[in-house]
Amino acid sequence: MQGKKRVHSNDVTKAAKEALARRGVKIEDIAEIVYEMQSPYNHDLTLEHCIQSVERVIMKREVQHAVLVGVELDELAEKKMLSQPLQSLVENDEGLFGVDETIALGSVLTYGSIALTTYGHLDKNKIGIIKKLDTKSGKCVHTFLDDLVAGIAACAAGRIAHKMRDLEEEGETFRNLPPKELGPEGEMLAVDDEP
Repeated sequence: MQGKKRVHSNDVTKAAKEALARRGVKIEDIAEIVYEMQSPYNHDLTLEHCIQSVERVIMKREVQHAVLVGVELDELAEKKMLSQPLQSLVENDEGLFGVDETIALGSVLTYGSIALTTYGHLDKNKIGIIKKLDTKSGKCVHTFLDDLVAGIAACAAGRIAHKMRDLEEEGETFRNLPPKELGPEGEMLAVDDEP
């Protein structure tokens, strides 16, 4: 590996967040999906808890890499810069083209079966901004982005479900948990994440 320069994880995190923002997806948009998925199971959960969980998920390298690859492919398809037949497959979000789901699922698997089943639910029901992204309008191509957003939301919801169980076992609730304990507070946290 001599002579190869590694990209710092802070730079990759920043690039992933910028890619989402560039495509019109805010952290809060994803957090609203997480809140809708998890609030029926915990009345003390706040949107801020969900925002912090989304922030933490976006710090995972698997998620960052998936976002960077997927957004890049969507943008190249919008500019008609992919070779055929890939251009048509991505541009038209071809029904049997499953690479978009496969990339999103790769990152979802790091958060266990609850994230996986939540992803399936979101992929089928298109909740929140996922529905907007999935609706083909104008020149925008979101073939990968809708699945990536569903994956991030599923992971963040899975994290919250696991944390809720931990809190229950300690006789606590989210009411007693400051949101910052679910996510970053201005600086990078350890890369290995608790569920």
